[in-house]
Amino acid sequence: MQRIFRVVLCALCFGLTAAKAAEPVLTVFAAASLTDVLQQAGVAYTASSGQAVRFSFAASSALARQIESGAPADVFVSADQDWMDYLQARQLIQPATRIDIAANALVLVAPADSTLQLKIAPGFGLAAALGPSGRLSTGDPDSVPVGKYAQAALTQLGVWPAIASRIVAADNVRTALNFVARGEAPLGIVYATDARAEAKVRVVDVFPASSHAPIRYPAALTRKASGNATGFLRFLQSDRARAIFAKAGFAKPQTE
Repeated sequence: MQRIFRVVLCALCFGLTAAKAAEPVLTVFAAASLTDVLQQAGVAYTASSGQAVRFSFAASSALARQIESGAPADVFVSADQDWMDYLQARQLIQPATRIDIAANALVLVAPADSTLQLKIAPGFGLAAALGPSGRLSTGDPDSVPVGKYAQAALTQLGVWPAIASRIVAADNVRTALNFVARGEAPLGIVYATDARAEAKVRVVDVFPASSHAPIRYPAALTRKASGNATGFLRFLQSDRARAIFAKAGFAKPQTE
């Protein structure tokens, strides 16, 4: 009898394991600035749930357009509200699941060996700091969230006209960061967490929060999300995930 019981129990366990292994891998499209922290969160989620997660990181603009074109994604995490709004207006996300999961700050960075000192303030000497031929690296202001935040901040501070023609318009924030890290641009505007993750750059100063819209990361299930995607989105709101985000330098988003 005991032997029969053990056989039945083993069969049940095998069946459960096989069912879990058969679950489709979750696909998460996320802003490039979340690369490191979401990979850590993904490992933690898989360890606790057994659900595998794969990520596609790029500019929010590129990912939103891929989803619009039919790319299979279960979850979308944007670096700004505009691209989530873009998908919501096209009924490509589930609006009831939309929630901000993290916040960030905007910083001016230079190569780590740079001795430049510059205080961000209205009318500050950004153009002079770039030198006669230097360029400012950031995301493409026409589409990439960090570039849009940068343009808004520099416009509010009254210095955009002086440097608008000197922008290195990168396709995402990590590319913009790398231009500075490699010394190909004397200055760049990126998120605080990206600067923190790259030893080859240093923060020159932090932009006033009042100079640009709040930098918050909305996440939502896509319209075609698989049923088990809800668990991952719920995990991103858990204390464990928030601890991972906080360790990487992300702030908890403030409610309006």
